[in-house]
Amino acid sequence: MNTLSSHVLDTTLGKPAQGIELTLTLPDGSALTGETDSDGRFKNWAIDSANGFPAGVYTLRFHCKPYLIEVHGSSFYPHIDITFELNENGGHYHVPLLISPFGFSSYRGS
Repeated sequence: MNTLSSHVLDTTLGKPAQGIELTLTLPDGSALTGETDSDGRFKNWAIDSANGFPAGVYTLRFHCKPYLIEVHGSSFYPHIDITFELNENGGHYHVPLLISPFGFSSYRGS
């Protein structure tokens, strides 16, 4: 069974990024949405399956411009897309994003 979570950290402030809208595009082209909580986390994807997420290629879009404009006054990135692949019975996948007004990085977390 595959599960998915994300975490957004503002590296300029050294704090979680609250209120960033997320769009997860599934392998079949459908999309789910969410928003980071006060700790910059989101894990409550509404998926109608007892088996979690099926294997396939996903894209997680972080709509970071409103947050970066509000907190830092500028944003080079209107959004950041991270495309990744889930394997059959891959377990838990965690996609963290580290952002600043002019840079970002990501990795497979735990």
